[in-house]
This record gives sequence, C-alpha cells and structure tokens, in this order.
Amino acid sequence: MSVLKKLAGDTVMYGVSTILGRMLNYLLVPLHTKLFLPEQLASQVQLYTYAGLSMVVYTFGMESAYFYYARKEKDGQKYYNLILSAVILVSVLFSGSIFLFSEEVARLIDYPEEAKLVRWMSIIMAIDGIVAIPFARLRLEKKAKKFVTAKVSNILMNVGLNFFFLIICRDIFDQKYLAVFKPVVDLFYSPNTAVGYIILANLLANLAFFAFLYKEFIDFKFVFNTTLLKPVWVYAFPLFIMNLAAVTNTLFDRTFLQYLLPTNFYPERTTKQAIGIYGQCFKLSIFMNLAIQAFKYAAEPFFYSKAEDKNAPEVFSEVMKWFIVICATMWVGICLNLHLLAELFLRKKIYHEGLAVVPWLLLGFLFLGIYYNLATWFKISNKTQYGTYITLTGTSITVLLNVLLVPKIGYLGCGFAFAASGLVMTALCYFYGQKYYPIPYQLNSALGYIFGGSLFILLDAYLIPSNSSAGLVYHMLFFILFCVIVVFAERKSLPLRFQKALGLR
Repeated sequence: MSVLKKLAGDTVMYGVSTILGRMLNYLLVPLHTKLFLPEQLASQVQLYTYAGLSMVVYTFGMESAYFYYARKEKDGQKYYNLILSAVILVSVLFSGSIFLFSEEVARLIDYPEEAKLVRWMSIIMAIDGIVAIPFARLRLEKKAKKFVTAKVSNILMNVGLNFFFLIICRDIFDQKYLAVFKPVVDLFYSPNTAVGYIILANLLANLAFFAFLYKEFIDFKFVFNTTLLKPVWVYAFPLFIMNLAAVTNTLFDRTFLQYLLPTNFYPERTTKQAIGIYGQCFKLSIFMNLAIQAFKYAAEPFFYSKAEDKNAPEVFSEVMKWFIVICATMWVGICLNLHLLAELFLRKKIYHEGLAVVPWLLLGFLFLGIYYNLATWFKISNKTQYGTYITLTGTSITVLLNVLLVPKIGYLGCGFAFAASGLVMTALCYFYGQKYYPIPYQLNSALGYIFGGSLFILLDAYLIPSNSSAGLVYHMLFFILFCVIVVFAERKSLPLRFQKALGLR
C-alpha cells in the first residue's frame, strides 16, 4: 500500500499541473465560445490538431528512451545531452521548414489567409518539442514541484494573455476605457487578427519555459554521436511509430472531419461550423484525458523503477484496479452532469448541438488510459514492437470507421470510431501481455465498473430530463448513488482511516 500511496501522491502532484492547470485553461473555453462563432474557431481547432501531431514527430519516442537508458546505464547526463541534442535538431529542422513555407502550408490545410498563424504555431511546436526532454528529466529526478511550477505558470500566463488580448486590448482599441493607452495598443493590436491572439498568447507563454528550465539547459552540452545514438534510436523507433499512430488515433477526427463530412450534412450549418462545434465539445472530454495524462507523468518512471521488483505484477495489478475505479467514476460523473458542464463552458447554445458525442469520446479516453497501463509489459520487457503493431491496428480502425461513419452519422461517427479503436487496442494489449509478461489483473472488477458505468449513463439518459433545474438535481443524486455503490464495493480495500470515517469499521 505504501508503494501505491507514493504513486498516488506523485499523480496528485502532477495532477496539479495537469488537471488544475487545464481547469484554469478551461476559463478560456467560455471566453472563446462567447466571443467567437464556431466557424471562427475552426482554424484554431485545426492548427492545434496539427500541433498535437508534431509533438510526437519532434520527440520521436525519445522521452521513453531517456527513461530507459538513463536508468539502465546509470549515466543520466550523457543520455540527456545526447537525446536533447537529437530533439533540438529535429524540432529546428521541421519548424524552420514550416516557418519558411508558411504560405504554402496554409494553403495545403485549406486556410490560405492564416499564414501568420502557421508561423506562430511552428514556433510553439518547436518549443514544445525542445522542452519535452528537460521535463522528462524533472520527472525522472522526481522534481515534481519544479515541474508543476513551470506548467502551472505557463497556463496562468496563457490565460492572462488571452484576457489581455481578447478583452483589454479590444476595449482600449474601441476606447471603452484607458483611451490614453490606445496609441500603444495600436502598435500591436488589430481586431482583424481576432482568433490569432489565442495562438499568440500561447507562443508568448511558451517562451517563458526557457526561464523556468534554465538550470536544465545550463548543464546541457550539444552532442552528436551516431554510435551512441543508434541503440537509443532502435529502442525509440517502435515507440515513435506507436506514439505517432496513437496521436493519429486521437487527432484523425478533427484533422479530416472537414474532408469526410458531406456538405450541408447538418441543416443550416457549414462544415467549418461543424468543426468548431465538434472541436469545442471535444474539450469536455478532455477532463478524462487530463486525469490520464497526470497518471502517465507519475506512472511511467514508476513502472520503470519497479521493473526488477519480484512483486511488480501484483503492484501493477493493484494500480490498474484503482485507475479503472477512479476513471470509471469520472466517466459516469461527467456524462450524468454533461448539460451542466455545457452551460458553464459552452456559452453559445449552438455548441450544445454536439453534446451527444461526448460520452463516446470519454469512453475512448477511458480505454486509452487502460491501454497505457497495460502497455507497461512491452516497455519494461523491451518488446516495444508489440506496441507498434497494436497501436497501428487501433489507428487503422479509427481511420476506417471515420471514413465509413462520418458521412452517414456526422461527427457522432468520430466518437464511435475512437471508442471502438480504444477497446480493440486494450483487448489486444491484454492478450499479448498475459502471454509474455503475465500480470494478475482483476478482470471481473474492471468489466463490472465499465458495464456498470454504461448502465448508469444509459438509464440516466432515458429516465431523467436535462432541461429543468429538477433534472440537474436528479442527475447529481444518481451520480451520488453510483459513488455509494463504488465505495461499498471497495470497502475492504480502502485505507483503514477511510473505513472508520465512513463507518465501515
């Protein structure tokens, strides 16, 4: 239990930067959906989708390779220098090319008027790639406090700059107040840029990472050693393909929705409006993804450190059990209170048209989180090729189902495809994991929570109306009932002090 408490503590610490930080970032969702229409946000949705893909390309599996070799070879600084050098080279090469050919890239993605935003985004992508390895070093060295400080500060700056550009500068430009500063504001603010300030704020906030991580860059020495890099690349390449397929799995829908969705599929809605609606509704599913990301930050170095422990399989099983308990509870809680969240975050009613897809996206992220847990076996046993095969299979399913379903049922097909892909990947990883690295997972418990959660969500959808104040109360009471059932089911596994507090002992 002490091992699990340490992992839980690290997860909570990283969760401060991931979940709390993104919650601060979520202040921007009501701001953006209040100020802009869906078609105006479509370019932002598309550019951030490509940025997510670039993060995998720029780091090409080197974060996991750093964890593996820094632990195995007992020479963290040597591999830190080597791997960061390689990532810097790739990041500068790719982003430099995008910056130089921004007009061609803008035309390629069907936003020819947004070349300036493409240039800004290319810098953001380079920074994200370069700082990934210093952040991995902080995780390996268990400097969670510094990690959290840098991440939360970045988000606070981003939120502050969004309000500065989109509200304060706009009002000064229109001379609503502080008109004395209008000549200064006129030097850098233009109402025509509008959504572009969302990206500019992100760029300026990201530049501050170098100040927070200056110590990690001071002792860095650029190294280019092909002999030393070769085995690292051999280890990282399957993970790179796996990560590339995984991010394609999660980003394919927003990348290709504009091509797959038939014209006028939604009455009185253009394709760009549909992309904007789907992109903002997708953000409601991010709550699950944030929890998974926080867990990954803590769990990846944890799993590597426990690889040689004879009790590792039992520990991994217990970690998986509690991961599913918490994520299944989140899934039910978000789905049962979805309309309340929509009222809080999606300020224009037009965005509520896409809410039906959110439960499927959440389920997809739940399966993806289980898969990340299961993937432990091939990472610590150096059989990373299996991760590549499994993730490519999942990506193929995502692509195929999107192509088949989106033209028939719209962006609801994106949610179905994502959930189905996650389910298949989870099943394959479990099957091969039990064959090559058996772990006594509590399968009945896992299936019980997933099917039980599904039942609660379906009953809630059919029995409780969501268009009244009383309905919101019933949704919350129904969720509390689910939580009571979870606590009762796990009463014997809870720490003793919780059992006493709940009157179970």
